[in-house]
Amino acid sequence: MSAPAPLAVDVAIVGGGLVGASLAIALQPLGLRVALIESVAADAEAQPSFDDRTTALGNGTRRVFETLGLWAQLAPSAAAITRIHVSDAGRFGFARLEAAEHDLEAFGYVLPNRVTGAVLRAALQRLTDLELRMPARCSAVRIGSSQVELDTTPGATPIAARLVVAADGAQSQVRAAAGLPASVEDYSQVAVVAHVASTQPADGTAYERFTPEGPFAVLPLVGGHYGVVWTLAPAEAERVLALSDAEYLTALQSRFGWRAGRFLKVGRRNAYPLKLTRAEELVGERVALIGNAAQGLHPVAGQGFNLGLRDAATLAEVLAGVPRGGDVGAPAVLQEFRARRTADRDGMVRFTDGLVKLFGDTRAGVPALRDLGLLLFDLSPTAKQALSRLSLGFGANVPRLARGLSVSR
Repeated sequence: MSAPAPLAVDVAIVGGGLVGASLAIALQPLGLRVALIESVAADAEAQPSFDDRTTALGNGTRRVFETLGLWAQLAPSAAAITRIHVSDAGRFGFARLEAAEHDLEAFGYVLPNRVTGAVLRAALQRLTDLELRMPARCSAVRIGSSQVELDTTPGATPIAARLVVAADGAQSQVRAAAGLPASVEDYSQVAVVAHVASTQPADGTAYERFTPEGPFAVLPLVGGHYGVVWTLAPAEAERVLALSDAEYLTALQSRFGWRAGRFLKVGRRNAYPLKLTRAEELVGERVALIGNAAQGLHPVAGQGFNLGLRDAATLAEVLAGVPRGGDVGAPAVLQEFRARRTADRDGMVRFTDGLVKLFGDTRAGVPALRDLGLLLFDLSPTAKQALSRLSLGFGANVPRLARGLSVSR
């Protein structure tokens, strides 16, 4: 028996997480034939919201979702960050930011990933011209000069795409198949993530405290709870994970203090090793990288997903400029995408990596200079204004979707 003829599409997206799914939705107005391959079933992560992992969405990300018609469904579960308090634990350095002082409703919003994922996947089901293979695994990638062929399991019919987009995470299969190397720097840190309830409900303040072990974040959640991201050395993270709930709350209270009241309850704790993963190139032959396949950041500033979504929004904008019937995987198209993303990507990698290393530097004199810098920042409206616009990215190429403008041909 002869092999089945491949299903021809313009764009194949490998990875249907938050970034990959957003790209598929953003491409809908362009009239392109799109395939999306995702290995996790749509309902695989159903669980009580108290245990959900969360993501901080900047205002640029909120505008993307508004423009895609999704924010109204996300907003009820979004906790606004109206104040930010940054401090150097045990030292005199601190800085405070108020959204209202910068004519902003909020600096950003904290949402459970389960909610964001459910809204995106419901939107995928409504799309036309989408070949949705979920759950399905990409079992082979064959890159040629005119197309990329993908085999999926299950799914007997191969997919032939003019452009394949790697949205399949830090260990990207597509990136490897394209021969695009990535550097990995292990921070030797583990983020222990949990939701907690307190006697003092969250009031919109996000706390970022830098400790010798790593950054410590306490973020507001809808319902008055808090999301805690506690960065520790691997051995200490294992010890904290093994604590009983009561012991964890006592340790958390000792580390964070009483700014959020007395901690009463903790949900399930999860741990995530922290590494900086960065592909050396964003594009290859008929391949583009977005999200964690392009770069995986330390969560110190909560910018990883926001950066990945700008990847997706920019790629959609570049593909909108390709004439109907044109080659969306042509070298000139991919080089334009690369050029538009370089400044933002490089700037955000330097910013987050620099923060981690600056606040982890214990050499004589460095902590005092660091704290002086924090105090000077606290007194500088110009510096605060620049930081308040961080979610729009570095450089001049802010995607249309992040400016509230639609993308269409």
